[in-house]
Amino acid sequence: MLPLLSHIRVLDLSRVLAGPWSSQILADLGADVIKVERPGRGDDTRAWGPPFLKRADGGNTEEGGYFIAANRGKRSITLDLQTPEGQEIVKKLAAQCDVVLENYKVGTLDRLGLGYKDLAAINPGIIYCSVTGFGQTGPRSKLPAYDFLIQAMGGLMSVTGERDDKPGGGPQKVGVPIVDLVTGVYGAVAIMAALVGRSQTGQGDHIDLAMLDVQVGLLANQAMNYLLSGNTPKRTGTAHPNIQPQRIFDCRNGQIVLVVGNDGQFQALCDVLGHPELKDDERFITNGKRVMNQSALDPILDAAFLSQDREHWLARLEEAGIPAGPINSIPEVFNEPQVVHREMLRHLPHPLAGTVPQVMSPLRFARAPLKTDTPPPLLGQHTDEVLGGLGFSSEEIESLRRRKVV
Repeated sequence: MLPLLSHIRVLDLSRVLAGPWSSQILADLGADVIKVERPGRGDDTRAWGPPFLKRADGGNTEEGGYFIAANRGKRSITLDLQTPEGQEIVKKLAAQCDVVLENYKVGTLDRLGLGYKDLAAINPGIIYCSVTGFGQTGPRSKLPAYDFLIQAMGGLMSVTGERDDKPGGGPQKVGVPIVDLVTGVYGAVAIMAALVGRSQTGQGDHIDLAMLDVQVGLLANQAMNYLLSGNTPKRTGTAHPNIQPQRIFDCRNGQIVLVVGNDGQFQALCDVLGHPELKDDERFITNGKRVMNQSALDPILDAAFLSQDREHWLARLEEAGIPAGPINSIPEVFNEPQVVHREMLRHLPHPLAGTVPQVMSPLRFARAPLKTDTPPPLLGQHTDEVLGGLGFSSEEIESLRRRKVV
């Protein structure tokens, strides 16, 4: 069986992370993704380093870690969209594509004659996904945005970090560009939904995807905590605002994360810790009461965990079926037996480096394979191939290259 999206072609005009993350998901699912990059420079993230991918001879390539993380499985062409020739090539490609993905500032591609209405006139079935910081409409629609800014504006940093009354208290950003990444996932979902819709109606669509909208949606339970209570959610460090006990605990030789998700697990925890009396303590008998009486419960649990080594508690908690685990560093993640078993890290052949590490897609299908054997492309690696498929001769391609159109 072929990959699920092997019949889909994507024209990817996006760069940096949210758009490329979305198109990498589509590429993993088998889509033919044609990534358009600026001649001579390419996607901004190619230069975002160090670290850079090492050449087989030990030197550095020009491929930064950001780029390597988000562009597997694509074909790269270079094209100057500011030129009439570049714009015509985009239109020729759009006529043969199912999807256009872009993250230019609002109005930029319209001015170049490459907006949704322009390309839909050529290909009425086109799915055109626009990824921006604030959306196509509204008072901030024309302003630039990055993940860090959206984490702040969208409320995520207000609930992330230690409490103000503790050492290190204050707002913190998430350690990966989470809004970019989740926006990319939403983009892939929206594109696939629009493709399903097109199969029923024959009509394409314009997807208006805003990072700020995504972040507001990600507030999830914290948003509902506020909307139901009127109380502003606060930073609680690693403690969960709605479920207890659930946070980091210090052991004699290190830390663990404990995630008690229901009353049955709490009762089992009481036995593991040698405090069976807590099971019948009216202050802690339900989750709601444990949340309200967390200040009374925490010192008891803290003292218990500090009495033994981390390994002791992890073994006992696993035996009791209580979710718990270590706080792994990134190297430890890739040595975690479950991660190794699931083959989340693979090394693909690369023309300059010999091999390139790739963190693989988490998607698994019983029958359909993924397309995960193609490394991130070199800048313009497939320009001749793609333009040749549009009918350009070698001489015409070379003329475009001399004039820096490609």
